This record gives sequence, structure tokens and C-alpha cells, in this order.
Amino acid sequence: MSDLFSDEQITNPVSGADSGQGGSVSGHAMAVLVPYPVDKAYDYLIPEGLSVEAGDYVLVPLGRREVVGVVWGEAAGDVSSAKLKSVIMAYDLPSMGKVQRDFIAWLAKYCMSPLGFVLKMSLSAPGAFEAPALAKGYKKTDIKSSKLTAQQGRVLEALQDGLPRRASEIAEIADVSAGVVKGLLSKGLVEQVDIYNPAPCRKPDPYRERAQLSESQQMAADRLCEMVEHKAYHCALLDGVTGAGKTEVYFEALATALKKGRQVLILLPEIALSNAFLERFQARFGCAPALWHSNLSKGARSNTWRGVAKGDTKVVIGARSALFLPFSDLGLIVIDEEHEQAYKQEDGVIYHARDMAVVRAHMGQIPITLVSATPSLETMNNVWEGKYEHLSLLDRYGGARMPEVSAIDMRREKLDARHFLSLALRDEMEKTLERGEQVLLFLNRRGYAPLTLCRHCGHKYECPRCTAWLVEHKRGGALQCHHCGFSMRPPEKCMECGEVDTLVACGPGVERVFEEAKEYFPEARVMLLASDTAEHPDELKKMLKTIREGEVDIIIGTQIIAKGHHFPNLTLVGVVDADLGLQGGELRASERVYQLLHQVAGRAGRAEKKGRVLLQSFMPDHRIMQALCESGHGAGRDAFLEVEASEREMAHMPPFSRLAGIIVSGRDNGQTLEVAKALGKTAPQAEGLHTLGPAPAPYARLRGKFRYRLLVQADKGINLQKTLAHWVGGVKVPSTVRVYIDIDPQSFF
Repeated sequence: MSDLFSDEQITNPVSGADSGQGGSVSGHAMAVLVPYPVDKAYDYLIPEGLSVEAGDYVLVPLGRREVVGVVWGEAAGDVSSAKLKSVIMAYDLPSMGKVQRDFIAWLAKYCMSPLGFVLKMSLSAPGAFEAPALAKGYKKTDIKSSKLTAQQGRVLEALQDGLPRRASEIAEIADVSAGVVKGLLSKGLVEQVDIYNPAPCRKPDPYRERAQLSESQQMAADRLCEMVEHKAYHCALLDGVTGAGKTEVYFEALATALKKGRQVLILLPEIALSNAFLERFQARFGCAPALWHSNLSKGARSNTWRGVAKGDTKVVIGARSALFLPFSDLGLIVIDEEHEQAYKQEDGVIYHARDMAVVRAHMGQIPITLVSATPSLETMNNVWEGKYEHLSLLDRYGGARMPEVSAIDMRREKLDARHFLSLALRDEMEKTLERGEQVLLFLNRRGYAPLTLCRHCGHKYECPRCTAWLVEHKRGGALQCHHCGFSMRPPEKCMECGEVDTLVACGPGVERVFEEAKEYFPEARVMLLASDTAEHPDELKKMLKTIREGEVDIIIGTQIIAKGHHFPNLTLVGVVDADLGLQGGELRASERVYQLLHQVAGRAGRAEKKGRVLLQSFMPDHRIMQALCESGHGAGRDAFLEVEASEREMAHMPPFSRLAGIIVSGRDNGQTLEVAKALGKTAPQAEGLHTLGPAPAPYARLRGKFRYRLLVQADKGINLQKTLAHWVGGVKVPSTVRVYIDIDPQSFF
């Protein structure tokens, strides 16, 4: 987060009825906010005998529906009580805290989203408001027995804390079958009780044996623990090379929060990163953390939401939406891989979870830790300006060395159109395999080929709904659009000229690299790892375990393999196309390419064996390639960031200014363009404010809708939201056209 938010902005987000003030009342009206695209709370009568206060969850009539809402404060009083509907009931749940309500109100104003839409993200588990179903649980009795098997002993040890648990949960903790648990029932050593599905992560043990920390790790851990002890807002960047043991460091701060009885939120950019993380967490704290992501079942979401609201669930590991869970006593926020673009939500309520987490921590007066080996320029600028504390880990854990990185000049390679692995990379792969070590070939492009064209007429196969080429997937036997999901079988003849057998695949995807690796190394065990070959978390977990256990020689992977994984026998990383992502003129293109390549390079040589990284590039003299090849963590990376910062400052771009994107979309191109032109003609004129556009978006058509963009560049002192609201609100927009605003855009598609 840049210096976009003043202390006054954060501390005083709203006023009046929306501030969430108001005590316990009955027999009159209160304002209730509902999770719909509305900008204010509605007044409802409180029936006699029902007492509610600000933050209570209630059921209210809305049109013909009955919906869950949150009491937002005193009624506005602008509607006659005779016309008001009554609250139907209040739920037996802890109230949503004032900090959470203020956070929702602040985010709605900052991101220019309807207040009710932001609330909806905090009510994203509808099942949590239904009566929970009863389940069969087991708890330890006072009966003693000396004749126990090792498995039975582990079961009783798992129940030592007195908490009743389901048989499956006990079996997982004790590493036995559910039958062993039920077998103790006949011995009278456990008894069966009715329980509700228990909240996850109720009793993590902060006192369990931890990893032995190095001196630099211990210093960083002590500072983070001190932040937690002080119970005040403080932001620190935990900056360490790949393999430095950053997770173990912030686990110490987590343990300190748990000892104080407080809750912890850890955000991860992708749930794929959580597999190895969960194992490390369980080893350190003796239980699994609660998970929060879009693939959870309805029951799991409900259990976790209720557990968080009641304070029973102590640690949540989640994607960006976990930030909106109604924590009752949050004591620490950790943003792992803080530089990741995945923290930006691009639809619905458009927000950046890292930046909003800093605001949430400031409002709640709690510490927050940003973690990365390749921090974003915005974060580093805050470090340079003294707003964030900088904690550095310059060496890999356990004496492992950073890999040697070098670039291969692909301009000198004489490869034919069907091959993409250079001779130098193949030679290094052969030596690595002969030593019994593993190789990773990285290409951040799914499928077999990114483009299919007719070699007779030159026709390129594009998605009919998007401005995007169709990607060939040989495994599925289809041409697919990675934006809208459109899919078609490859035609036998060209759809444009009618010629037969003229379609040709252009460029490499990971499937094509897989094919080439098998061609050069037919005896090697090769695995393809991408989001469409490991669609389910359990499937990915199994594949990663196979790699760790040495049952794979060559891994072909996309960014799913680039970060968060530790493979001790992986010593060679080959980046097939290091230039991918540098084209297109995106503001953050260079930064993102550097971050991704640095992260994937960090997979090599993480144990005692030395690692090597080869970057195949047609631009080996590019400053990114040079920075990656610089020895040592600090010199190359920091020099790259300083140059990047200098260029951004000269161009008056973030973090030295503010940006907002205005996107106009609709199914009728002419109508959409007219709205975009109307916005362009009425763009505000002021010193320190500049508007570009309208122009067709890079993806001028997406999911069947035509798209135009305007970009607003402003000095930091300008109230950008107020300016945009006045401007956009003055343009008449048909119901068939959508205009939405992206504050602090991260991409420009």
C-alpha cells in the first residue's frame, strides 16, 4: 500500500447512521444493511420483546424475500414508521464488531462500491445462519486401562483436552482408522455424545517444539513477537531470499498471538500454495488450520464462519476473501507472497487484499506482516519512506546456497520451429539426470500451443466471444479460450479457406515442452504440472508428494510450481521462455517478470546440493536478466527495484501518483462506445489530474462484451474518489451498459 490513506481517513471512515453507533434498543426503528448493491442501510421496526444492537445479525423482509442483514445503527428516520417493515428475528451469534463494520464502510467508499455489496463479502456463508446439524462425537471417560494398543493410546492422547470430536477427526489426529475410535466405546474408555460439527482449529498448541532458528531468523522472530505483544498497529516487511525460512519466523509471531488467546489470519495468494504449508503448520501447532477459499463445501464454510465469529477458530489460512471474515478478536495478520497479483480482485467489488489488510490492521490496532522474497515496489517504497519496518533474511536456512543463474542467448541457437530447448539446457539436463537429481522446466503457458493458424491462408483461430487466440490442448483434444471457457474441436479443414490438413500449432505451451522432453530423454520420468492437470487440491497434493519422494525426474510446470514448494533433490531449473510477459507495455510488466523468474529460480538447490538456473532469452542483456544473474540477493534485486522506481517517478506513475481505471462494457459495441466517448468529453480538467482515453481495452471483447477503457492519473493530494463520483455520476448510462471503476489498477486488460 502506498501513502494513499491518511490516519484521519482510516480512523474516521463514516459518520452518522452508517458509523455503526447505537446501543441496545427495542420497540422502535433501527437501520439494517442488507447484502445487496445498495449504498445505505434501510430502516426497520424492532418488535416489542426483541432487543438488538449495532452489529447484530437479523432476518428482515426485502421485497418478497427474507434476507440476512446486519444492524448498522440508529434509524435515519426519513420514512414514516407506519410504512416500515419489522425485523423478523435476531440470530444467536456474536455481533459483528465495530472495527469490522467501519472497515466495510471505509472499503466501500475507497473502492467506490455499493456498501451492501461489500457487506455481502462478510456474509459469504449463508449456511452459517441455519441451525447446525447434530453429529455423533466421542470424548474420553475417567475409566483407566493398562491394556491398550499403541493405536488406542494415541486415540486417548488425542482426546486428552476433553473436547468431544467426530470419529473421523480423532482418527486423523491419532493416525488410526475410525474403527479404532469406535472400538474404545465398548471398553468404556470413550463415550458417545451429540455434538455440533466442531469449529476447525480450536486448540492449536503454541508451546510445541519448534524448528531451530538461525541467528538472523531469531532476531526477526523476536521483533515480530514484540509487535504482537504491544497490541498496536505496526507493519513490517519480512524480506528474505527463497528458502530463508520466512514461514518459521512468522510462525513464532503466530504462537505469541495464540498464547494471548487471540486469532490469526494468514493470507496466501493461491490455495495451491497451501498443501506444503498445511503440513508445516500441523507439525508446528499440532492441528490443521481453518481454510477459507472458494472450493470449500457449504458445510465447511458454515463451520469456519461460525467458528471465526464465536472466537473458537483461532487460525485461518485463506485466499483474499478471508479478510472479510467476522473475527471476534483478531491479533495478527500475515500476508504471504505479498507481491502477488492474485491479491487483486478484478470483478464485483474491486479491491487489493494486501492494501485493504493494512487498513484492517490499522483500524483494529493490530500488527501486520508482509512476507516476500521479491517485495512489490509499492511495499519497498513504504520501507524506504520509513512507513514499514524492514526485517531481512539474507541467507538460506541450514547453509544451503543460492543457485547460480545464467542466461542463454537464444539468438545464437539454431532451433527448428518444432523445438524450444537449447543445446546448452539439454546438456545441463543430461548431467543433472546422470547425477540422479531432478530438473524443472518452467513455462508460464498452459496447453500445447498458444496459437493455431492455417498455413495456406494465414487464418488465426480466435475466440468468438473474446479478443484472444484459442489455445490448443492436445490432452483434451480441443481449442480453448482461457478467458471465457469457450471450447471447440480442432476442425479437419480450415474454417476460412476450406483447405484440409493445413492447421499448424505456433509457439510452445507446457504440453509441447513435455513432448520435447520425452523425445530427448525417453527413459526419464516426466510429469506435467499445471492448473488444468491438477484441478483438485488433493490431486495437486499427491503430485507434489510424488516429486518430493523422488519418483519424478523432470517436472514441466507453470506458475503453480514456481513458489512455496521445497524439493530437496531439485537442482536445475530451466526457464523455457524468460522473455514471456515483457511485451505489451504493462506498467508492472518488468516487475512481475522479475518476481516470477526469481521465485521459480528459488526452487533450485534448496538443500545441500548446489542449484543452477538457466534462462532462455532473446534479450539476455535486458536489465531483468542481468539482475537475476547478479550474484547475491541484495545487489541484483535492489538495483533492479531502484531503477524501476526511478522510471516510475519520472513517468509520474504509482507509487508516486495515483491511478484509476474506468471500464465501459456492453454487448452493443456502438452503444458502449457512445458512453465511453461521453465520459471522455466530460473528463474533469484540473491541475495534477490527467485523463487518457477512451480507447479499446487490450481485450476489446471479453465474454461477449465490448470494452473501452479510460485511465485517470492524479497527484496524491487529489480526492480521486470524489472527483470520479461527480464525473461518472453526471453521464447518463443505459441499463445495458456497465461502467465500473478500478481504484489503483494492477493490470490493464
